[in-house]
Amino acid sequence: MIDQELLALIRCPITNQPLKQASDDLVSRCNQGVTAGTLQDRGQRAVTEPIEQLLVTEDQQWGYPVRSEIPTLIPDWAIELAAMPAE
Repeated sequence: MIDQELLALIRCPITNQPLKQASDDLVSRCNQGVTAGTLQDRGQRAVTEPIEQLLVTEDQQWGYPVRSEIPTLIPDWAIELAAMPAE
């Protein structure tokens, strides 16, 4: 779990929006894309590692994987959530 004080300070490097933890449902949907080989990051690379946690922008357009409790706030590693196929 991300420290709430840290979460209050960090912002999306693309939009400068605050970030919040994604729902378990959204993380599960992303991991289905990882398993299927269809989930890509902003840099057009396949996401191959399961997502433990995900931070999302307020508008739910971008997601940032959290690995070993460390947010990966690199713009090219962001997941464009709007581009994910609907359930």
